[in-house]
Amino acid sequence: MLKIGDKAPDFKLFDSDKKEVSLHDYKDKNVVILFFPMAFTSVCTAELCTMRDDIAYYGNLGTSILAISVDSVFTLGKFKEDQKLNFPLLSDFNKDISKAYSAYYEDFVFGMKGVSRRAAFVVDKEGTIRYAEVLESAGNLPNFEEVKNTLNSLN
Repeated sequence: MLKIGDKAPDFKLFDSDKKEVSLHDYKDKNVVILFFPMAFTSVCTAELCTMRDDIAYYGNLGTSILAISVDSVFTLGKFKEDQKLNFPLLSDFNKDISKAYSAYYEDFVFGMKGVSRRAAFVVDKEGTIRYAEVLESAGNLPNFEEVKNTLNSLN
């Protein structure tokens, strides 16, 4: 389990535009990494639309948002388009990054196996985790106020 002060595991994943994205690409920015279970579900939609609607706040703090799920790049592309999301959605289809961040359900609902847990991480410009929240229940949202407080403390 990753904790505050740990080095964030780097990754290379394809986004909904089929471009490879690495955490290292954001080395000079603070980053909020959100893991979410599944595109097009109500709680995931609410979570990502909350971030979409607050994107200027995060931008003013020099922060980028990356959202990761095990959905395919094709599903994520449609989800991003439908919801007008203004940040990268990354496909962890092989589930390696969700596991590396301990944001992974072995068993999910309806007999599904291998789904990202809802989680939020704040990674600073040096690649150090400054906030880590991995939720047990997929029905809960991350504590966005604590994410914002952490980012404010970094500036």
